[in-house]
Amino acid sequence: MTASRRLLFALPAAALARPALAQSPWPQGPVRIIAPFPPGGSVDTISRLLQPHLSADLGVPVVIENRPGASGAIGTAALARAPADGNTWAMVFDTHAVNPALISTLGFDTKRDLVPVMLVGTAPMLITTHNSRPWRTLSEVIAAAKARPDTLTYGSIGNGSLAHLTMSLMQTAGDFRVVHVPYRGGGPMSAAAAAGELDMPMATNAGLGGQVNVTLRPLAQTGARRSALFPDLPTVAESGVPGIDALAWWAVIGRAGVPAPVVARFHAALTKALAVPEVRARLSGPLGVDVVGSSPEAFGTFLDAQMDTWTRVVRDHNIRPD
Repeated sequence: MTASRRLLFALPAAALARPALAQSPWPQGPVRIIAPFPPGGSVDTISRLLQPHLSADLGVPVVIENRPGASGAIGTAALARAPADGNTWAMVFDTHAVNPALISTLGFDTKRDLVPVMLVGTAPMLITTHNSRPWRTLSEVIAAAKARPDTLTYGSIGNGSLAHLTMSLMQTAGDFRVVHVPYRGGGPMSAAAAAGELDMPMATNAGLGGQVNVTLRPLAQTGARRSALFPDLPTVAESGVPGIDALAWWAVIGRAGVPAPVVARFHAALTKALAVPEVRARLSGPLGVDVVGSSPEAFGTFLDAQMDTWTRVVRDHNIRPD
């Protein structure tokens, strides 16, 4: 057979192969979820809680990759640089809405390079103190802070974190001054809290690693309403500091350009994982997370509002990154 005849026979086969490749099922290999915080924190914990159920539903290994640093921006930048093939996603924390206003060298555009997939859940932050400290209420801590300005400490997962921004608002509203001690993620902050290194560790129940009502005494919660997990714990507003309504949140994002059917398939797998009774019980119980499981569109609207709110706080309080 001549070369020209071989080419004529090959062309139809190649033409048929291209649509087949375009319609090939996803996923065909391991799926990676970047957790942009260290092991032991809430982002890592929730990612690993969902991991086996996602793997079972998708039929491929799901790998959690910790890429900590810069309040989650380093891991998120890795997602922004990943191929838009649906094999890489990220579980982000509320710092995702703050980083664009806080870090001028992100290396990516949050709205252009990334897509919302799902708001997994929300939770109030808890203002706590170690059992070795004398305070029983937030108002007692504030009184001590007013008596000795800039001596009491509070801990957060980093500069620009929701705890940092919320305490900045609280100090203005309550007319007191405390010292911020930022850590590089929930794991290190939780360890420092357990060791009694901080006067006021401040994070979600999940971020405090099961220490609340064990080694840590809760003083107040930051939501507008009391959490069902802590019905007897007053809000910050109820404790005498008005205007505070701040919820931590966890969400899944993807790379811009991932085909819509792939995003929909991964969203469906996340929805199924969140419906598993043991997963919901763990999230709403010891982790203190109010499960949301939103649509991508609803999360996009939520994220826009969060970015607007916390950008104003960063600018008004002249907050700088680590």
